[in-house]
Parts: sequence; C-alpha cells; structure tokens
Amino acid sequence: MGRISYFSTVLAELGGMLAFISPLTAVPLAAALVFREFSLILSMALVPILLFILGTLLARIPRKKEEIRLSSAMCSVALVWLAFALVSTIPFILVLKLSFTDALFECMAGWTGTGFSLFPSVSGIPETILFWRTYMQWVGGIGAIALSITMAARSGLVQSSLFQADSRSERILPSVINTGKDIWAVYIFLTLIGIGIILISGIPLYDAITLSLSTISTGGFIPIEGGIQSYANPLLEYLLIPVMLLGSTPFTLYYISYRKRKLSLTGNEQVMLLLIFLFTGAAIVIMDLTLMLGLSSGDAIRQGLFMAAAAISTTGYQNANLNLFPGVTIVLLTALVFIGGSSESTAGGIKLSRIAIGFRGMAWWFKRIFARSKALVPFTYGGERISERIAEPEISKSMLVIILSVLAAFIATMVILQFDMVPLEVSNLVFDVVSGLSCCGISAGYISPGIPVVSKWVFILVMWIGRLEIIPVIVLFMGIFRGSS
Repeated sequence: MGRISYFSTVLAELGGMLAFISPLTAVPLAAALVFREFSLILSMALVPILLFILGTLLARIPRKKEEIRLSSAMCSVALVWLAFALVSTIPFILVLKLSFTDALFECMAGWTGTGFSLFPSVSGIPETILFWRTYMQWVGGIGAIALSITMAARSGLVQSSLFQADSRSERILPSVINTGKDIWAVYIFLTLIGIGIILISGIPLYDAITLSLSTISTGGFIPIEGGIQSYANPLLEYLLIPVMLLGSTPFTLYYISYRKRKLSLTGNEQVMLLLIFLFTGAAIVIMDLTLMLGLSSGDAIRQGLFMAAAAISTTGYQNANLNLFPGVTIVLLTALVFIGGSSESTAGGIKLSRIAIGFRGMAWWFKRIFARSKALVPFTYGGERISERIAEPEISKSMLVIILSVLAAFIATMVILQFDMVPLEVSNLVFDVVSGLSCCGISAGYISPGIPVVSKWVFILVMWIGRLEIIPVIVLFMGIFRGSS
C-alpha cells in the first residue's frame, strides 16, 4: 500500500467521524438563543458546518475496498481529536480575539477533558462560549469512552461479548460510532443523575447542569469565576465526589447493568482499585494537611478527600491552593493523577486496568521463574484464565504505555525548563505536566496566560497524546515520516 493509498484510507475514516459528530456541535447554538447572544450564532454555526463539510468531503475520498490496517485506523483516531480542536478554535478567535495558540490550547483542553485554561478570568466572556467549553468536554468524554471500549474489545482480555461484535475488523472509527450509539443513553442518564445529586447542595439549576456535564466527563471547565472554591459550599464539594467516581468507573459496567437489569459494579477489579487508591490517598493527604499545615480536621478532611477524588478521577477541580501543599503531598497527588481512573471511562491517566495487568504480569513472571520447567502457571484477569499467547502481548502493551507516558512527561518537563525559568518548585511543574498528560487539569501553579508560547505548545501536544494514550499519535507520525511500508 503506497503512501497516497494509505492516507486516503486514513482521511476517509476521519471524515466519517467528523460528519457523525458535527450535529452534536450545533447544540451551543441553542445556548446562544437562550442567553440572547445572537451575535455569536454565526461564529458558533461555523463549527458544525465546517465539520460536516470537511467530514463529507474526506469520506468521499476514493480508497481500496480491503481490510484496513490497524495502523491506518490508529492514524485516523489520532487525527480526530486534532481536527475537532482545530475547527473548534473558530469562535474563540472570532469572538474573543484570541491568538491561534491560545484558542487551540482552550479547545484541546476542552475536547480532551483537561481542565487547564489560559483565561485570566471568565468574567466578561459570553455565556455561550463558556457553555461551549464545558460541552466540548462532555462530547469528548463519550468519544473517549467509545474509543476505549472499542480498543479493549480488540484485546483478548475482554471476556464480555457485548462489545465484541466488530472485534475482528480494524475499522476502529465505525466501531467507535456504533459503540457510542449503544452507550449514549447510559451517558445521558448518568449526567441526569449527576444533576440531581448536585442540586441537593442548593445551587441553581444551570450551575448544576454545567457542573454535571463537566464532572461526568471528568473535565473541569465550569462557567463560574473562581471555580469550585467560589461557591464556598462544602456540601457541594462532598456531593461532587460520587459524581466524579461515576465518571471514572468503567461504562461497560453501567451498560451491562442496564442490559441485565442488575447492578454489576461490585467485584470489579478496577472499581476496587479506584476506591483503594481514593481512600488511601485521601488518608495520607489528610494526615499531611493536619500535621504539616496545621489545618483543622474539618478542613483537612474536606480538602484531602476532594483533592484525592479529583486526582484519581482526573477531574480538573480543586478546592485548595496546591502551592500551599507540602512537597510530599504534591508527589502523592502526582502519582494519583498519573494512574488515573478506569479504562472504558471518561477518566485520563494510564488507567487502573494497566496497573492491575502490570502488577499481575510481574507476579506471573516471578511465579514462572520458580515453577518447574514443565509446569503451566495460569494468568488470570477479571476472574478468567487468559492464555499465555494473549497474556504476554497484553502485558507488554500495558507496560509500553506506562513507560512511554513516563518518557513523555520527562521530555515535556525538560523542554519547558529549557525555555522557561520556572519560578516555582520543579515538583509543581512536573505535577502540571503529568496533569496535562493525564487529561486532568488540576494545576500546581505553572499554567497561566503568561507562560511562553513553547510551553503552551508543549501542553497542547501533551494533552493530545495523553487523551489518545500515546500509541496512536506515535503511529501517526511514523506514518507521516516513514510512509506505510
């Protein structure tokens, strides 16, 4: 397959996804009408129009009718999030007069579910634009779930047949679309549950809607000056914790529960790990805040539990100033953010499934060392025995993503340090880099409108590759520079 034929397949696959998503991006037009910001309608309408036209044209590119390579599908997936972010810059550039770099930073943060922002203040920004930022995270969240489920169905570790219908095909984007159609009702239902939980705190309905959109997608954008802390509502902070956990739990479990009419969350390894990391991390943070900062037990529990939940779920909320936290606490939160939530959820990070697979893989490897030469040592995952033929490549892929993630964080940190005299502890910069790579958005103080252009582009790339878990982006660049051979 030549380079032209190879990328005609890639672009045609990309076009199908852009055309499919384009109607969803028209929803903010309703917000412009509700807020009576009629001057924004044209700018906002350009996004779905351009996505539809571009998607339709790309989908019509001639291509060979043959099985699509996995590398082609991965290239298409990598380009989807990039194309969404690029087209979505239009309202930010036309309405807010942002530079292309700043607009792309905001949009990449939106589509990848990262809570970073270069806005010095949201006061004075049209409500439609603020809603668009939050809505991008919500739509990007369902895309991340569909992609994660589709990719998981291509591994031998997924035992459920519910999402394996297309597992033999390499055409990932159509599978993502079909999976998205299957889970959209569950996603909307959980968003409505989130609204109901948040309303208990007594905040207005619109605030509850935007908070639920942002929390279920484990995003972090909300159209309120000062973020969560501006509400000064401890009850709201506690109520957001279960909503964050809903967003970072495998959505396949919700879907299976819906299909079987029976709750299937108990006993799942990722759910158990999520709770273990949450409560262990929270206990350590609470102890640090109490002993090292001298906070009262009430404030320490509120801040510690909330920040641990926001970190492990990779939701970009914070109810405390991390600059005031002890260095050891920052390191702990960095680890939680790096791990992230469950696979098949909206959360970022390297995922709890990889932690489980990596740990089981190491234990399995050492067991085989001590076993007799002819003895068969089974590998188990999800309560099922997995053949060695499947287990070894899956363990290798999990460890590869973890290693590449560490390497990406290191390179990004070194590039930033080369171009910027960072006025804060390096550990705080590392936290922000890991937060961007994990599509979290909690900041320890580095992210601000005044950071150098180089740093902004580093974070744009970090957010992009982090949402896609690195491999598809590497495959894309390999395809560009090396061709398809």
